[in-house]
Parts: sequence; C-alpha cells; structure tokens
Amino acid sequence: MKKTLFTRTILVLFASIPITMRRALFQAVLILFYHVSQKHRLITLHNLTRAFPDKSLAEITGIAKGVYRNLGTTLGEFFEIPSLTSQNMHHWVKFEGLEHYERARSRGKGILFYTAHFGNWELAAACFGLQNIGVHIIYRALDNPILENFVAWFRSYTGHRIVPKGGAFGKIIELLKNNEMIGVLIDQNVSWREGVFVDFFGRPASTTKRFAALSLQTGAAVVPVFIVRQPTGRYKIVINEEIETIQSTDHEGDLFHNTQAYTAVIEDIVRRYPDQYFWLHQRWKTKMTQIER
Repeated sequence: MKKTLFTRTILVLFASIPITMRRALFQAVLILFYHVSQKHRLITLHNLTRAFPDKSLAEITGIAKGVYRNLGTTLGEFFEIPSLTSQNMHHWVKFEGLEHYERARSRGKGILFYTAHFGNWELAAACFGLQNIGVHIIYRALDNPILENFVAWFRSYTGHRIVPKGGAFGKIIELLKNNEMIGVLIDQNVSWREGVFVDFFGRPASTTKRFAALSLQTGAAVVPVFIVRQPTGRYKIVINEEIETIQSTDHEGDLFHNTQAYTAVIEDIVRRYPDQYFWLHQRWKTKMTQIER
C-alpha cells in the first residue's frame, strides 16, 4: 500500500522529534487524557477493580496510570517503526520461541497466530515481517479513509498483507490450505451472535468463536504471540508453544473449550504485566442476558 501525502507528512513531523522526547510527550498527553476523560478512566478503573478484587484502590489507580503511560509510550514509539530494518531491529527487540514457529510451520497446515492489545502490538507485527515471517493480518477497516491509509500502510510495509474482516472466512481457509500465516487480535468484545462466552478474569466475556472454528475446520496450528516491554525499555517477542486443538463430535463444545484455552493464555500474560494491557476497552460489554432464547 502506498503512503498518502497525509501519511508521509505525519511520519516526517513526528519522526523529527527525538524518541525520548516523543515518548515523554505522548505519556504526558495520555496522563492528561486519564484525568480529563472521566468515561474512559472509569472504564479502566472498573475493569481493573473487577479483574483484581484483592488489590487496594491505590494499587488499582497505580496500574491504571501505568496503562495510560504504556499507551503513551506505544504511541511515541509508533513513529519509529518505519526506520526499523532487519539489521537494526535487534536493538529494539529479541525473539523468544522461534522454534515453536518452525515446528508449527513444518506441519504444513498454516498457522493461526493470535495476540491481544498488549505491549506494543504494532511493533510486534512490524518485527515479524522483518524476521521474514509474513502474516496475513485480519482487521476491521477504519471508517476514516485517511486514517485507514495511515494504519494500513504501517501494518503492511514490512511485507504483511491485510485482510478486512468482512467476508474473510473463506479466503482465510484457502490461505491456511496453502500453509500461509494468519494474525488476529482476539481479545475484543463481540456480540453474542459472533462469540462464545468464556471466562476472562472470573467474568463471562463474549469472545470471537471464528478463530476456533478456523482451527477445527483446517487443522491449522494455533500459536499465541505477545510482545512484552522490559524494564530496560526494550521488548521481548514471545512465540508460545502451539495450543492443542480439542476436536470431538460436540462442535459447539469444541468452540467453547478451544476459545477458553486461547483466552486463558491471554489472561496469564495480562496478570503478569497488567499495566501493558488495553484496559480502556469495554471487554465485558456483551452480557449473557442479551442472548435470544
């Protein structure tokens, strides 16, 4: 995808600011947003309070502010991504678990990579491409065409291909049959019609069931991937072991059990690094009481 004039201008403008100053600038803006936007602050605090009932209010508030600082850091680093190459990216990140990718790839049935809005997920996507691991990224296109070009270029410039969600199921199946790799963020709330309710931090969370359906239909390997910010400011991209797909004669039960397994892995990493997760999202918005009987 080609860069528009808007995309080029924004990149040049923010890239001209030294990265240390850029991080500090965006952190300050996000902390200001924390105090100004009551709606998002209350969503964040509510989510954290329900997820960590044993923590004090002071601890919850500290994590919440850390979440906003993490977002500021992520935004500040966003404009550094186009300068990364396969030669210099190792100053930023290191990969852990590449053997899990190689093992899954050798099966020849494609790979379903999944992750969450955690750490600097856009940086992880770019570095996968620079590591010569090209992925078809499934995403919902933005309504604003100017912003859409900006984000789409970022997600594809290192060799990835982007696939809009609408009507993508059949195309994904064909890609997996050709041993291609698919990347999906599966930690967002979906309607009860699209999802299955699984446990996430002790609460039923409506989670896409299409990911599990793809694995059941194609036999593709399901591999969790997360990018974790280290105390040094560098990152570790962790490729986990393949999650074994449960398949029986109970299709609906299989969708539930597999989706629950995927979600449990996300919960585990978020529990370890709660301030690196995007708690501003209304993850539990869809309620079981909305299901039509």
